[in-house]
Amino acid sequence: MKLATVVGAVAVSTLTACAAPQATAMKEPLQVYAAGSLREVLTEIARDHEARTGQKIALTFGASGLLRERIEKGEGAQVFASADTQHPQRLAAGGAWAPPTVFVRNSLCALTQAGTSATPQNLLETMLNPAVKVGTSTPKADPSGDYAWELFRKAERVRAGAYAVLDAKALKLTGGPDSPKPPAGRGTYAWVMDQGQADVFLTYCTNAVASQKEVPRLRVVQVPAALQVGASYGLTVKRDAPAPAEAFAQALLAAPAQATFARYGFGQP
Repeated sequence: MKLATVVGAVAVSTLTACAAPQATAMKEPLQVYAAGSLREVLTEIARDHEARTGQKIALTFGASGLLRERIEKGEGAQVFASADTQHPQRLAAGGAWAPPTVFVRNSLCALTQAGTSATPQNLLETMLNPAVKVGTSTPKADPSGDYAWELFRKAERVRAGAYAVLDAKALKLTGGPDSPKPPAGRGTYAWVMDQGQADVFLTYCTNAVASQKEVPRLRVVQVPAALQVGASYGLTVKRDAPAPAEAFAQALLAAPAQATFARYGFGQP
């Protein structure tokens, strides 16, 4: 076994072992800021954590880049669960937050309209078709958008000129500071696709599956290996946060929470 693997395994096992002792609950809710793609799964995990420890948790969801900006402006987050490692690393670089730990993984899928004849084999050709509207989230504000542009760069290696075409035509429909919000009770991506704003939308596979459940006519198309982009989710705790913040972060790495993440389609760290 490689040394890095051994060190990683020891780090995870140590954190998991530390998750068992429970910190004394605060009267005030623990402030957890988290990527929008974690909304369903983290709501369930937080509910279980509250029941087990008595610690109330206030969850704030949004695009990770926008949440990081809010934290930098002074909002009172104590735990930050981002859909990438760059935004929490930027907070850590300022000294007030711990270096991020990868706690789950995700990947990109294509969410398509029923009439879009996309398959893993012809997905790139479909997206390059001038008649096909390609939707993404907003880069820099939302890591999902950054991952989409990483896919576009991989597409350039497969077909010369693909990056310029995709970069020019991609519609930044979600995740930006001015992006329209879906009606109450609607998922962002299901709503966007239900309105016909895009024929193909590049998003996390977990989002795509949830959207198909909400709007069954939508299709989930796997991204081929040559274009696939992995998403590593980073977790950080504010250095002056009370003990329940670290306890919750450790609990996210423990087996019960990891089993819940897996049930929602997330990969293990």
